[in-house]
Amino acid sequence: MEAAPAPLPAPARSGPRGVLQQNRQFLDFFWDIAKPQQEVRLAATESLLRYLRARGQEDELKYTLKRLIEGLGATREAARPGFSLALAQVLQFFEEIPLHTVLQQIKEKHNLERVKKKLFRNAAFGNFFGVLALFQSGRLAKDKKALLECVRLLQSLAQHHAHLRDLPRKTLVDILSEIPEAVFEEVLFSALQADLTSAFSTPEQLHLLLVGIQKFPGVLKPDKLKILLGSSAIVTMENIPRLVKVLKTAARSEKKDRNLPRVGLDLLRVSVKEGAFELFWKEAVENGLLKEKSGPNSYMCYRLLGSALPLLSLDQLQIVLRGEVMRHYGDHVVSAQLPDRFKFAPEMETYVNSFLEGCDDPEKQRAVMIGFSTLTNQGYPVVPSFWKVVKHLQPVALLKYVDWLKRMFLRPEFDCCLDFTTSRQKQNQEKVNMTQHRVVRLRKWIIARLVSIIDSQGKKEEDLVTDIVRFCFFHAFFETQKPTSEIPETKTRPSVPLDGQSHSTAANLFFSLLQILNSLPVLGDTAEAAALREKHIHGVTADRNLWIYLIIQYASVLLSHEKHVKAVTPFTAEQRAAWDRMLQSLENLQKKEKESRSMEIFAFQHLLLLVGIHLFKTPAETLDLLNDLLNCIERAFDKKSKKKKPDNEEPEWVEVIVEILLSLLSQPSLLMRRVSKSVFGRICPYMSKKALHLILNVLDPEQDQDEESAVVVMEETDKKKKTLLEDTNEEESADSSDDDSSEEDGEEDREDENNNEGVDENFRNQLMNVLQAGNALGGDKSDEDVDDETMLALDENVSALFAEQQKRIQAKKDEKEKMRKEKILRRDFKIKVLDLIEVFLAKQPENPLVFDIIEPLLLVIERSMSSDTDKQEQDFLQKTADIFTNHLCRAKQYCRSVGDLQEDLHGLLESLVKRASKHTDSALALYYFSASLYLFKVLKGNVAREMATPLSPSKKKQKNSKGSSAQTDQLSGTGLLDLKRVTMLYQEALSGFLTRRKSALTGSMFLDLFNRFPVMCKPLIDTLVKSITAGARQHQQAQACMLLQKALQTRDLKLSMTTEEEWEELIRESTNQITESLKVVTEFKVKVDQEKVIKCLELLNFLIKTVNQQFSLQKLNVELAELSQALQALSQQEGFGKSVRLDSLYWNVMKLLGFARPKKEKAVARPEHAPGAKSLKRKKKGFLPATKKRKKALQENGAESGGEAGPENRAESGREAGLEGGEAAARKKNKKRKGGVGKGGAEGPSPKKAKGSHGQETQGKQGKAKKKKKKKANKTPAQKA
Repeated sequence: MEAAPAPLPAPARSGPRGVLQQNRQFLDFFWDIAKPQQEVRLAATESLLRYLRARGQEDELKYTLKRLIEGLGATREAARPGFSLALAQVLQFFEEIPLHTVLQQIKEKHNLERVKKKLFRNAAFGNFFGVLALFQSGRLAKDKKALLECVRLLQSLAQHHAHLRDLPRKTLVDILSEIPEAVFEEVLFSALQADLTSAFSTPEQLHLLLVGIQKFPGVLKPDKLKILLGSSAIVTMENIPRLVKVLKTAARSEKKDRNLPRVGLDLLRVSVKEGAFELFWKEAVENGLLKEKSGPNSYMCYRLLGSALPLLSLDQLQIVLRGEVMRHYGDHVVSAQLPDRFKFAPEMETYVNSFLEGCDDPEKQRAVMIGFSTLTNQGYPVVPSFWKVVKHLQPVALLKYVDWLKRMFLRPEFDCCLDFTTSRQKQNQEKVNMTQHRVVRLRKWIIARLVSIIDSQGKKEEDLVTDIVRFCFFHAFFETQKPTSEIPETKTRPSVPLDGQSHSTAANLFFSLLQILNSLPVLGDTAEAAALREKHIHGVTADRNLWIYLIIQYASVLLSHEKHVKAVTPFTAEQRAAWDRMLQSLENLQKKEKESRSMEIFAFQHLLLLVGIHLFKTPAETLDLLNDLLNCIERAFDKKSKKKKPDNEEPEWVEVIVEILLSLLSQPSLLMRRVSKSVFGRICPYMSKKALHLILNVLDPEQDQDEESAVVVMEETDKKKKTLLEDTNEEESADSSDDDSSEEDGEEDREDENNNEGVDENFRNQLMNVLQAGNALGGDKSDEDVDDETMLALDENVSALFAEQQKRIQAKKDEKEKMRKEKILRRDFKIKVLDLIEVFLAKQPENPLVFDIIEPLLLVIERSMSSDTDKQEQDFLQKTADIFTNHLCRAKQYCRSVGDLQEDLHGLLESLVKRASKHTDSALALYYFSASLYLFKVLKGNVAREMATPLSPSKKKQKNSKGSSAQTDQLSGTGLLDLKRVTMLYQEALSGFLTRRKSALTGSMFLDLFNRFPVMCKPLIDTLVKSITAGARQHQQAQACMLLQKALQTRDLKLSMTTEEEWEELIRESTNQITESLKVVTEFKVKVDQEKVIKCLELLNFLIKTVNQQFSLQKLNVELAELSQALQALSQQEGFGKSVRLDSLYWNVMKLLGFARPKKEKAVARPEHAPGAKSLKRKKKGFLPATKKRKKALQENGAESGGEAGPENRAESGREAGLEGGEAAARKKNKKRKGGVGKGGAEGPSPKKAKGSHGQETQGKQGKAKKKKKKKANKTPAQKA
């Protein structure tokens, strides 16, 4: 909140002119009120009110009213509401202002009779917003005279519908809803009597009457309605036609807004209040609005249906939910599934969701849910099987709804359903058993709905979930033979027996339910259930039992009652034995779990349960898998078998487990994938080399051609891959695909024609033989010589030949499609297998088996980058590269015991570096180079941790160590790394990168090498220095400068130098190489020339600063002098000044050498009063000839030559002055120092700073500035590298 401004002195004069002269802040409020931003307008209104209350000046208040009233008719639309709101606030705070006076001022200012035609619209809005301001002030109901005049003004404004639309009528309704009944009867009833009498003329007038009936029932009694309308009620049979006409008009007016007109909702409420809802719904809605098949009318009927739900009783709900509007809505939902059509279903879902959320009556909730569930299209409900509104059902209503769903599944009653068939379905209807067809479709939807109820977010009891799970499992895999009380599902037999399709659908949906149960949080209100939810434990009941375990127990009960229950696919003796053995193994695992509470046992138990339940779906395929799993579990947890030596012929248990997991991953099940990852994470510590290679073999690209791949293509593959909850939506969109079928057929025909164009030679010869046999190719014989029998035989032979050819073409298509599907499935399977690799690298980063993963992953990346570019292949490549880079190469933990693998790892590192150098793709070479750095880290860090204990000198001793001690410390940190062998390897790679014109290696790779392993800087430094001049091209020479700068900035390189002379020689040699490289630069035509010089200058910047810090200038005077000449010559080359960065770096280096950057000469402005200037300007009409320009330039240069030197002389004199000044400054500093020579030599200053008259304070500031520059100079090259 802003503070109230300080009161100003009283104005000398009153009136607007005095106000304008005294305070600008006050006037700014009105400008802000007119701005389009709402926040600015509100803040300005609030500030204006504070200002007026603080000042209390009458003339300012009058001026405020005047300005606000003028703004009501502003041209800008955004300004009008701002002025209206401000006026309302002012009238609310200053109650002494009479409303009637303000209204008169509004009428006078915005007089519609005297205003010009151009400003008529603004004046109309000015009157309207003025009335709105009076109403919003909250005082209108107290001032009866102003109220009456406002109502009359709104009535007159309603005639200008072209400008104001229905805004005056809506404001009238708002005013009626706020005033007391006594005021309405005393003041407004007589004024509004004309509007109330003609209520059936327009929607606005009818809405006014309906609001009055609801708000003032004591005034608008039936006898008064009889006088006004001729009837004592609104909804009567006589008024129905007029009501329908008004509703149609309202529907058309709200077409763009897609909202229910308020008159419709109020008419609905009045009809309920009058007890005439059935008459209104049947006659006005169904027989009136709905009969005229237009979009606005239909959508208004649907909105009336949704809005009526909270207003109706249980009986009235039944009337609405089983009426024609509901049937018409169902037809719309089915037909609107075509693209580019307006879909009302989401809006209806909003209505139902709002009703269920606010309804407290379980019976009404149940009635609405059943009403929408019985709206069926050939047996299939139009609402989706997964409907989010279920979450608002109360527990009692949800339980009753589930019971109704189960009852409809067992005994479908289509008499209670509102079933319909679309016109397109009637045209394409086939001769099938419609009753059975409807039953199958309804049962499919019911099972999906039961599954979705468990997956919904609403509150559910554990008993309800158990009941649904048992129901789905029973009817998926069992049938009732004889009822028994022990199995509640046998009490009611299906009236129509379930066929194979229904059982298969229920089975597939049941396995979708398993996935939902696996991720289901713990249900219940107990403290134990709440504690489990806080721990984010899923898939278990409140007593910590797995949901799938309860299903296994229920299945055992069903299998034990063979007299009462029969399995759809009975178990064989071998399958039953495996089942019993699984139960026994589960008991053993549970005992061990209670003793140890091991997650490993829990994971094996989950896997065993999951494989065991698949015996009911695919018993033949699951039997061997289950037996292998049982054997593995017994061997894994049997201590005696672990002590015995494993038999060479029999694989280890971990290998068998891996094979089982791979077979489970080949199935299109998200649950299988999650459980397999969980179990594999538990067996990672027991992984063997053979077990790991079972996984890697799947990823091997060479295995794709093997016929015995892990993925087998089947005819119903696509059906398995789709989740069955999505399959239910296919039924909903089946009708919309009829139009597309003809187009697809046409496309297939065109493909066939294209295929037939390339007819093979064999078919051509066969056709020729058939025609010759029928004498159809006789040269002189005509068709008349051939009898009818011969022609018929020939036709049959030709048609048979073409039919056979068509079969061959179709067989080729099928084979191609089969190969495509197989490729997709194989790639999807490999993506799943990558999950296991990722889990292994996360769980066992220190396992030596990690090294076996490097080459297979690199092979996968290499093949994927050179293969197809479809999305699935790109996803596979991206996931592989992410695992290789983030989980392997950049892993923080690695194997610490590679003593036995030292030689193998060196060989692998050598192979990786060489393959990276040979590749032509830099992106691929980066993966090989990164793998080599990972092996470098492993070999270097393996023994370093062990050797750190005996060699533990302090950090100060390590810093001060020189000579052989530094060399010894460095070599001791290389661990098992053969530094000489690896140095030769990387030196060869670096030489190839810098000398070959085309190399896949990049500078960033070697930068990474220097950053991570500074020990490699010194062995490779000579190669970098030589490559500054010996590089293959300018780019390689620039990269050599960049890498050398990075190496020189490395602290370990300086420590590795045995003597200061060696470091000095390196600096001198680097400077000489740069000098020689700059001498050969003759032009700057292409970008690589600039790049090379920029990198050289960046390196020079670092070298010269290093020289100035550690040596005196006299030692390297010859080299720097030669460098200065090269740099001066460089600036004279063509195109030198085109790059701003190059120019900046160049003068940074020149400043370090003592040269001052010359100032740019400003163009001499000719004085306007020159005697010849004016005459030349008058006479000149074109450009000055070139000859005159040259003469004039020579004259000017001759005149100025005596006072200024040339650029070369200026540079040379600057350099000499810089050197002399530097020596003078150094001598002066040495005199003032007490302690002799410091750590580094004095940096050569520029000639500008070489004066001896500077005081001590100035020198101190210069020293600080130099230090800052040194820091920046040290940082900049590293950042740029």
